[in-house]
Amino acid sequence: MKNIFLLISFCSSLLFFSQETASKPVMGFYFNPSAHVGFNLAREKEVPNTTQYIESQPPRKLTYGVTAIGGYHFFPNFALGTGLRYSFIEDNYHLVYFVIQPKIIFSPGDRPFFIELNYGKQLNNAVVSDSEFWGARLGIQVSYSKRLSQEGGVVLEGHKLGGVNPFFIGLSYGITIFSNKNYTGYGED
Repeated sequence: MKNIFLLISFCSSLLFFSQETASKPVMGFYFNPSAHVGFNLAREKEVPNTTQYIESQPPRKLTYGVTAIGGYHFFPNFALGTGLRYSFIEDNYHLVYFVIQPKIIFSPGDRPFFIELNYGKQLNNAVVSDSEFWGARLGIQVSYSKRLSQEGGVVLEGHKLGGVNPFFIGLSYGITIFSNKNYTGYGED
């Protein structure tokens, strides 16, 4: 009985204390600056200007901006980041957002496909206040060196800007700097 107990203890210790060699990599801490440009798909109603006072106009067709996100890649297929975003929609619509961004990563490593879900709340005061946006970015990340990847993607965003709600579709390009040098094939020595 004592020998069986020792054998079970030995086998369970092999199971619990062994190291997994084929684990999926994670980036660790990461920083992701990116730029985006988008086109407004929502059609706003034309309102005739019958007043002498200046009224806010609906957003124009084009938007652009930059985003800076820092976060941590927890699991091979999930990362969570937060940061700031600047968006320019038209004159006096210079909007600065606080952004929360969960990221789902498929096949992590050299060329992962990712889906980012974005939610942002306006920080500054402009023509509109208390605006927010929500959206998604679908893209691919291409490794460039041990701790650097470039990425591109398609952006889909809905905004709440006072009384109007534009919906933008666009393109995004950025880089990702990460702390784990073994995340891509470049880091394997």
